[in-house]
Amino acid sequence: MKEMQPYNGLIRQIGELLKTGREQAGRAINTILVQTYWQIGKHIVEFEQGGKAKAEYGAELLDRLSKDLTLEFGKGFSRSNLFQIRQFYSRFPKVQTLSGQLSWSHYTEILKADNDLEISFYARQCEKENWSVRELKRQMKSMLFHRLALSKDKAGVLQIAEQGAEIQKPADIIKDPYVFEFLGISQQFHYKEGELEEKLIRNLEEFLLELGKGFAFIGRQYRISLANRHFFVDLVFYHRILKCFVLIDLKRGEIEHNDIGQMNLYLNYFAREENVEGDNPPIGIVLGAYKDHILVEYATENISNQLFVSKYQLYLPDKAELSAELEKLLEDDTN
Repeated sequence: MKEMQPYNGLIRQIGELLKTGREQAGRAINTILVQTYWQIGKHIVEFEQGGKAKAEYGAELLDRLSKDLTLEFGKGFSRSNLFQIRQFYSRFPKVQTLSGQLSWSHYTEILKADNDLEISFYARQCEKENWSVRELKRQMKSMLFHRLALSKDKAGVLQIAEQGAEIQKPADIIKDPYVFEFLGISQQFHYKEGELEEKLIRNLEEFLLELGKGFAFIGRQYRISLANRHFFVDLVFYHRILKCFVLIDLKRGEIEHNDIGQMNLYLNYFAREENVEGDNPPIGIVLGAYKDHILVEYATENISNQLFVSKYQLYLPDKAELSAELEKLLEDDTN
């Protein structure tokens, strides 16, 4: 058995080398593929801009290219693929802006966004948070860009479009609404707060993706004992970027003023009893299905703690409605 140990170590070392090598080879192939498609798109666009396309082929350029390239080089040159390749170059005209981390599958998803602001945001955010294609699809379906943008002014919208979402202060982690469509709960289903919490824990990976970058799960029903009374925080996280606890309380219906007061109590307790040297003040988020903006405004006024009130919904937001709101925000800010 002892003689086998060095040999087993050799097997592990070779396995690690093979895994690393294959990953590096995959990234290199991906980078070459993305850059090749960019170059193909460049040639198509420059040919069209030269006027030859209209003179010789008109609207049939991509059709003819598809047939001729498929005949000579095989699959991969359908009309729809060539359209995406041309669009890819048009949306990313500077090759320096391409990311070596994003695959062609990432870019084909990103190109489905409606405008340059969204495209730029998802490309930056995907690279920053190392999203898989599946994660990217989910974030785009949940209208992440719109949900973040609507909480900002025009300058803030342009900043997150150009740079992605930066987490520098507590407010940067807040979304309104949060979207829990991954739980598969029907709007008509009468669920309890405990059931919602249970489903979120069972789907922790998706929940963390919705919360955003930097969250580490600490526990659920976190007990606080004060004067022989026990209180329980629904969910407790630690945010490694902001270096603070994040407390989340879930409310099945509308958020009431006493829910906000209770969260304030939790924050005071954590600041004094749970924080250690190096921790920043905790953040509290009360999440409910509904909230009254005026009630929230009065209930949170003069609270010194970092306490936020937001909505959650169990279905994907309406794309047309959010797009209209964002357009109005940008127009109003311009006037």
